[in-house]
Amino acid sequence: MNELPISPQIQVLPGREALVGALSVRRTLPTRGRRTVGSWCFVDHMGPAQLDPEISVDVAPHPHIGLQTVTWLFSGEFLHKDSLGSEQLISPGQLNLMGAGNGVVHAEEDPNYHRGTLHGMQLWLAQPESTRKSPSTFQHLPSVPKFEIGNASGQVIVGRFADQQSPALLDTPTVGVELNLRYGPTILPLEKSFEYALVVAEGAVLVEGKVVAPGALAYLGSTRDEIALEVTEPTRVVLLGGEPLQEKLLMWWNFVARTQEEISAAYQDWVSNDERFGAVNSQFERIPVTPPIWFK
Repeated sequence: MNELPISPQIQVLPGREALVGALSVRRTLPTRGRRTVGSWCFVDHMGPAQLDPEISVDVAPHPHIGLQTVTWLFSGEFLHKDSLGSEQLISPGQLNLMGAGNGVVHAEEDPNYHRGTLHGMQLWLAQPESTRKSPSTFQHLPSVPKFEIGNASGQVIVGRFADQQSPALLDTPTVGVELNLRYGPTILPLEKSFEYALVVAEGAVLVEGKVVAPGALAYLGSTRDEIALEVTEPTRVVLLGGEPLQEKLLMWWNFVARTQEEISAAYQDWVSNDERFGAVNSQFERIPVTPPIWFK
């Protein structure tokens, strides 16, 4: 008689508060005990923050290598600028996806409204060996597929979910979904070969007896074909998943690499204004940085 596979235990991992410029964020990945979920290697939950002329939410020009940035907003707007020449306003329900490859510079600026609320997530996907040294790219999607499931509605930010496929161009098998949960239970279908995590943006969700609220990451593990979520109030969550990453990453500052030598070279290229990173048409000065502790 074949035994049924045992589902992994839910792990609720606390994030930490961080500052990006003057903007307070909850950083839930990487966190103690969990460095990646699939190829997802970084999650910053921004806001909600009330915009004010006295408090800047602008993120000045800074470099990246070896990753894709995924910018997703629940409210407010950002103006994306990069060294490819892209200047793209992003609003809720739209996606900005930038592939850093061998090197790119970008900035996220308040489009000079200084009013309303900014709330969203900035996420990174580690690029695999096959694309992490390629030329940089940028893709803007004015909308992504929507769906209804159980007591929830949602949008497929990247990847495939609930028979809907996002047109986002990915480098690894990955999924990212916004879910707006209503009172009662909802059962989500999952891909057994993926590992998954949940990040709560608003409200709280009950997952297999554990309550998850903003500021934490709920790691769901892999081998599941579904997961049950339950809420008692309107709740917004982001579901992240993907095939477990087989490559060992080294992350420092805004760089995702494999060795200290790669990081050191990227740092030196940034501080020396090497043409590798190019320039951004921004009113702000480039972000300075101190060298990595091993740099000589």
